[in-house]
Amino acid sequence: MSHNEQAVESHGHVHRDDVGAKMGMWLFLFTELLLFGGMFLIYAVYRFQYPEQFHFAGMELNTTIGTINTIILLTSSLTVALSITALQKGNKFLSIIMLTITIGFALFFMVNKYFEWSAKVSHGIYPGSEEMLNKQNGEILFFGLYYVMTGLHGLHVLIGIVLLTFILVMIIKDKIISTDLVKLENSGLYWHLVDLIWIFLFPLFYLIQ
Repeated sequence: MSHNEQAVESHGHVHRDDVGAKMGMWLFLFTELLLFGGMFLIYAVYRFQYPEQFHFAGMELNTTIGTINTIILLTSSLTVALSITALQKGNKFLSIIMLTITIGFALFFMVNKYFEWSAKVSHGIYPGSEEMLNKQNGEILFFGLYYVMTGLHGLHVLIGIVLLTFILVMIIKDKIISTDLVKLENSGLYWHLVDLIWIFLFPLFYLIQ
């Protein structure tokens, strides 16, 4: 072992590239935006072709549940930001509380989504069902996009739950501290993206009527 390596080890210094880590996260988020942006473009094309049928199909969605989920995610975006701010100021306990609340909101969102999808399936509104075969092309396309886009978003929420839970454990074990926040900050950026995507999904599907 060289003298420099011994010095690094003895002082417990570990090379960190916070700027690189943040740039990497921004690039990842950009690819996610491209993915959903393509889906939004497909939605716009089909909605232009079948405006009346999209409007009619949208009336079968529960606007109340959609509104509640919007409030949940917007609030969770606030709590994750508060968690970051709290840890920046050295308040570990408040950071843990805020991040736990964020995870709780995310789980609440998925529970609502489960009941919403279950209601649709129970009424035969799902791809390939006999009920769907009796609908017009525009309605079939609307619900196809609804399941794909909200399902993909739901997958991102689940990933976010796992990610934030992992970060929470690291904060509790002091592996993420006030002077080393990049993992928490990147996780917060990911969660803000999840919220942002839903802000676009909500009016496209639930307010179209």
